[in-house]
Amino acid sequence: MSSAERIPVAILGATGAVGQTFIRLLNGHPWFRVAEVAASERSAGKSYAEATRWIEGEMPQDVAALTVKACDTAVVSSPVVFSALDAAAAGDLEPAFARAGRVVLSNAKNFRMTADVPLVIPEVNAAHLGLIAAQRTAHGWTGAIVTNANCAATVAAMAMAPLHEKFRLKQVIVTTLQAISGAGYPGVPSLDILGNTIPFIGGEEEEKIEREMQKMLGTLEGSAIVGAPFVVSAHVNRVPVENGHTVCLSMSFETKPTVADAIATIRAWKGDPSSLGLPSSPATALRYRDEADRPQPRRDAMDGKGMTVSVGRLREDPIMQLRMVAMGHNTIRGAAGGSILNAEVLVNSGVISRNARA
Repeated sequence: MSSAERIPVAILGATGAVGQTFIRLLNGHPWFRVAEVAASERSAGKSYAEATRWIEGEMPQDVAALTVKACDTAVVSSPVVFSALDAAAAGDLEPAFARAGRVVLSNAKNFRMTADVPLVIPEVNAAHLGLIAAQRTAHGWTGAIVTNANCAATVAAMAMAPLHEKFRLKQVIVTTLQAISGAGYPGVPSLDILGNTIPFIGGEEEEKIEREMQKMLGTLEGSAIVGAPFVVSAHVNRVPVENGHTVCLSMSFETKPTVADAIATIRAWKGDPSSLGLPSSPATALRYRDEADRPQPRRDAMDGKGMTVSVGRLREDPIMQLRMVAMGHNTIRGAAGGSILNAEVLVNSGVISRNARA
C-alpha cells in the first residue's frame, strides 16, 4: 500500500514503554500508519515529542510532531486502535472504542479471560478469532476487542503448542525468569533488581499464566472456547535482564513422547497458515536450538526481529516426563509485536478492511 492507502491506526497509552514499542514497530509498516497518539489528560494537547520520555533509539519524526489526544472516542477517530493502556484505564476505555465501531488490539489483562474475547497468538490459535462474531452479537457493536496474552504465557504457549497438538498435555510446571522491561518504565528500582532475583511479580502474574495458557491452547467449539484440560503450576521471578522472558517447563502428556519425537515435532511446526507471510511474521516462529547453553536472552531475544520464540534443553524429566527451556522477547512478541500480528491476520481475513479510514 502507498502511504495514503495505509490503514490509519491510533495508539492508546502511546507515551509508555509498550506504546513506544508500538511506534517503533509500526514505523514504516507497509499496511498501517500511526495517525493518532493518545494518552492521559496530563499529556493531551502536547506534541508527542514534548509529552514522551523516549526510551530506545530515535523517535520517528512523523510521530514526534503529532499532538497527543485524550483517550476519548470523540477525538480519536482511527478505525484500528492498539491499546497499551494499563488495566486501570483499559476496563472502561477499550469497550468504549469497540462500541464506537473500532477494532481494539489490547495488551491489557482486563478482557483476556472474557468468554467472547479472543486471546490470540496467530500461529497457535488464529481460529479463536471466530469469537468476534459472537462478541459483536452479544454486545450489539460493530467493533471488537482482541487481546494478546501475558508476555510469559505467550512464550510458554508457543513452545508447548506443537507438543500439545500431537501428544496432549496433562500437567505443566512453569518457572519464569522475567526481564525488567516487563515492568514498564521506569519499572523496578535499581537497588531492588541489580545483583538480585525477586521471586514475586504483582498483578496476579502467576494466576494469569495458569489461566491464559489453558484458553489459548483450547479449542473453539461453536461460539465458545473450551479450555485445554491440562493443569498448570506457575512460579514467577523478576531477574536483572533487560529484554527476554525465559520459562523453564516440566510437562507430562497423555501420550508420552520420546525426546527425539518432541524435538522433531517442534522443528516441524510452522503454525496456523493464516499467520504466515505477513509483514510481522518471522521466518521461523519457533526455533529449536541444539546448544547446551541456549536459549539466552542476550543472544536470542531479537531472533526473527523479536518475534521468534527459541526453545532448547529438551530432555527427560525424572518426575514429569519432559522438560525444556523457552525464551522470547517480552515487549515485542509478548506485547506490541503480538498485537500487530493479530491486526495483520484480521486484515487478511477481512475483519479490518484494507480501505478502512478514519
